[in-house]
Amino acid sequence: MAMHRRAITGILIGAASILLLAAAVVASSSNFFRIATGTTVGTQFPIGRVVAGAITNPPGSRDCDDGGSCGVPGLIAVANSTLGGLENLQLVGRGMVESGFAQADLAGLAYRGVGPFVATGPLERLRVIANLYPQAIHVVVRRDAGMAAIADLAGKRVSMGLRESGTAFRAEALLELYGVNVDELIREFHEAAQAAERLRDGRLDAMITIDGWPMPMLSDLARAGLVDLLPVDGEGADNFRRTAHGFRQVTIPAGTYKGIDERKSLAVPTLWVASTRIDAELVYGITKALWRDGNRALLDGSHPMGLLIRRETALDDLPIPLHPGARRYYHEQKLIN
Repeated sequence: MAMHRRAITGILIGAASILLLAAAVVASSSNFFRIATGTTVGTQFPIGRVVAGAITNPPGSRDCDDGGSCGVPGLIAVANSTLGGLENLQLVGRGMVESGFAQADLAGLAYRGVGPFVATGPLERLRVIANLYPQAIHVVVRRDAGMAAIADLAGKRVSMGLRESGTAFRAEALLELYGVNVDELIREFHEAAQAAERLRDGRLDAMITIDGWPMPMLSDLARAGLVDLLPVDGEGADNFRRTAHGFRQVTIPAGTYKGIDERKSLAVPTLWVASTRIDAELVYGITKALWRDGNRALLDGSHPMGLLIRRETALDDLPIPLHPGARRYYHEQKLIN
């Protein structure tokens, strides 16, 4: 329960910071739409900015067919930096922001009020706009630390992500399934960029993070020849998939990080979620705008994960219901009955 109390405190602090930053704009525009993402050094924030750009269409903009914005007429969307999925689900579920990104497995837990959401209760208003792109488990180790498999992390100095993050929640379960007693680790809790710096200067042996690929700070470490990625496969991965909804085996291609061959890992969808409090007509317009042909070049040219944001996979592995506005769009497109 102590963890849950700390989680609630962290969520409320993070929520307050977002509300303070956005308050002036919200007060001046009823067509302001926020997307809670993640830290500025991860994948969710830059992808959030691209998605916000895709659905934005300020008053006076040229029409999409004339080379202008392909967003929702009159809508101004922005990406807000947050601590990540656990915080985002609370913010969206309690109506403190309009929408946010979160791992599919965490969204399912939040909707049911289990796992890290026991203390705060079910967030039954959560709904999905789209499955966007996968986030992979990265088990990053210093090359000079002598580790070739996850079991080798025993007794090492390992960053588990931020203390109350989705990464920390899943990292402990993952390690236990590979036979690593987490109580025997020297556990540290850092945001990914800080953990990467500690890896660089030798104050950490390893870090675990869940994000899209490539992660810029890991690319920097790989170019310097300092780190390797451990494979996440075999029996431990199979057991993890049975306990965590939505995780699938993926391959991070060779060369994604300089000097590192392809690596098997597990990935979970990034969901874009909103609340039932948000008007269905608005969400319909947002969903339609996201998938307009005129936004394809914007998504494809933004980040490698942008290439994976496809309408064909928008409905894959959804652990919670679609927002009524999104459902209307996908029904019209004959993607659902």
